Amino acid sequence: MLAATCHCGAVRIEVVRRPRTLTDCNCSICRRYGSLWAYYRAGSVRVVAASDALAAYAWGGRRLEFFRCRRCGCVTHHERSRKRPDSTVGVNARNFPPEVLARARIRRLDGASSWKYLD
Repeated sequence: MLAATCHCGAVRIEVVRRPRTLTDCNCSICRRYGSLWAYYRAGSVRVVAASDALAAYAWGGRRLEFFRCRRCGCVTHHERSRKRPDSTVGVNARNFPPEVLARARIRRLDGASSWKYLD
């Protein structure tokens, strides 16, 4: 089990393996968050936090909810508002220890325009 934590430790996200690929998206919210996303099947992600530790944000079509720690403000993950059997969770990989990311490939996604990978 591998864990990503917010700065204060109030939110912990456990995943089953190191991320092999990370996504650096330039959409309006991801570029502001400065996040690197690691994607996992929803059933393999465990969010450990008190019931009041997380705040959610969604906009536009409200298809995705972005979560942050209420105490320190770190963006921790995002998931679909309406769960599906094939749903994934985007875990903000910046919350993993740096050595976990050392071998991961970083792909640049043009989420601002074409929704295509630029590499």
